[in-house]
Amino acid sequence: MKWTFEEAQDNLSLIIDATNQEPQLIYTQEQLVAAIVDPKLFQEFLNWQQQRSAKPSLTKAFAELRQLCIQEDYSLEIPTRSVKPNPLTEFPLKEGGKCTPLSL
Repeated sequence: MKWTFEEAQDNLSLIIDATNQEPQLIYTQEQLVAAIVDPKLFQEFLNWQQQRSAKPSLTKAFAELRQLCIQEDYSLEIPTRSVKPNPLTEFPLKEGGKCTPLSL
């Protein structure tokens, strides 16, 4: 439910009771200034926020992967690099050394 700040001051016990049904929003001059929610809902929010911020970094994930590879005696075989043709270097040069695209 939507309350003005003045109404919230006069009806705080009603607002707290009403949080069982839905969050109670308090406004001053049509701007949201506070929200009163059920304690269980707030605890769920705090748990969600903690889980979200507890995500491991990429560095930590790679360190764990490295450790698993060591434990499993796994080695990643990396193929040797080869030079591939680059079509951007195949433009003919005009006089003065400027590149121009090939005519189609």
